[in-house]
Amino acid sequence: MKESSSVGDKKPLDDRASDLVAGEVANLVNASGHKDQLKRQYGLVAICALALTVDNAWIALGGSVDISIANGGPPGVLYELIVACSYYAVVGACIAELASAIPSSGGVYHYASVTPGLKYGRVLGFFAGSINFFGWLFDLASIMQICSNVAVQIYAIFHPDFAVEAWHVYIAYVLITILVTLTCIFANRLIPLLQDVGMVLVIGGGLVTIIVLAAMPDRHASSAFVWRDFENVTGWGDGVAFLTGVLNGAFTIGTVDAITHLAEELPKPERDLPRGIFAQVGLGFLAAFFFGIALFYSITDLDAVVNSNGNFPLATIYAQATGTKGGTFCLLLVVLLSLLICLVGTLVTCGRIWWTLARDNATPFPLFFTSVNEHLSCPIPATLLCSVIVLGLGAIPLGSETAFTDLAGSFIILTSTSYVIAIAPNLFTRRRNMPKGPFHMGSAGYVVNAAAVLLIVFFDVMYCFPFGLPTTVELMNYNSVILAGVVTLTAIWWFIHGGKKYHAPIVAQRYLEGKT
Repeated sequence: MKESSSVGDKKPLDDRASDLVAGEVANLVNASGHKDQLKRQYGLVAICALALTVDNAWIALGGSVDISIANGGPPGVLYELIVACSYYAVVGACIAELASAIPSSGGVYHYASVTPGLKYGRVLGFFAGSINFFGWLFDLASIMQICSNVAVQIYAIFHPDFAVEAWHVYIAYVLITILVTLTCIFANRLIPLLQDVGMVLVIGGGLVTIIVLAAMPDRHASSAFVWRDFENVTGWGDGVAFLTGVLNGAFTIGTVDAITHLAEELPKPERDLPRGIFAQVGLGFLAAFFFGIALFYSITDLDAVVNSNGNFPLATIYAQATGTKGGTFCLLLVVLLSLLICLVGTLVTCGRIWWTLARDNATPFPLFFTSVNEHLSCPIPATLLCSVIVLGLGAIPLGSETAFTDLAGSFIILTSTSYVIAIAPNLFTRRRNMPKGPFHMGSAGYVVNAAAVLLIVFFDVMYCFPFGLPTTVELMNYNSVILAGVVTLTAIWWFIHGGKKYHAPIVAQRYLEGKT
């Protein structure tokens, strides 16, 4: 039987696809069951570099320090980071195993279509793909906002009378979005090189920043301030404050599925994707943890940090540490350049997710969004859609900073929910529907899968607690509302379109053929 890559195609793959699933690159059909349309331009180093730059762990920690410090002060941030990274090491192992077995750009969307079996995989995969897409879209918007704040703060360094307004940040936001979009579309062949540069900035720039923060201050904070004095200003008890604060650490490290969406741009994705995921979690934790230690020892006036001009207090900490405008500028420039490269990788991820959904007829106007410019190796309509939506999301802080903060924080809840939709069925079906890839956990997989499901469910509940007591409009946590809204929106689209016109992805039919 000849394979067809048309939208909604229900035919099984031929033997060439089976060869690719085992790890061999076929000329016509890849592991998702579609013709290769994107260049396989990422090697192991490039994909590890992209994983590290999209994660950008130490910068994410510094960029959210004004929020995270409320849940226990510096000790809370550091210990919550350890918990979050331990939690994501478990989740990352599950995603790595699935990526090794099913090396498709659909990522958790395709994993959730396979692990439950054909009967339930069709609907669970549909929901997992949609929830995962929205999570990454909100992550893109939040990083774009952080990058825009950095750009405005760099200007403010040399203009001390400049009062940062929300519209200043949004202008920077629009310009950066346009720059990143043009890069993703017209410079796709340079992105692997760009990610290599980003890896140097993340690792080398992080090391330089840590050395500067440790060496330059005239005096340092006390060890008690950094490691012992748990300052909880949330109104919750210390235990609840700590557990809800793990969200801040999760935001630092929680991008474990990022590179899975580039599976069709790797020669050997079944082997290299797990390596990239483990490199991201391990190196991301080390960079963020040691940066956090140096950062908190360099604080001399915490009140000035909390009440700093604008929404990027890391600039104030850098100013306290270096004591010079030039030093602050150089450290912020490292952050800005790293974030710009991070944004390129994140937009690539978002565009690939939507494009993959469109290939399986899971989106509106699937034929349009399936379109790929093979010369540029880019799904241009899908990429542009993500950019346009992100431009709209970036305008939210003009009216409500609280609403945008919740939207950014929902990235973790949405993506982890999509993970559990793929991992839980794998556990409940006794892992029989998942083929064995080069990275396979064997019988230990039952324990790791169960731990991942329990951790995700527990922490997602904790992440929906109000940010503080007594609860006010500013302190209310709308993450649960956002999750419910995304699920409702997906359910509506399922009843309008998916129930009748959406078929299980070709990859699910191929793996599960004859099993149900």
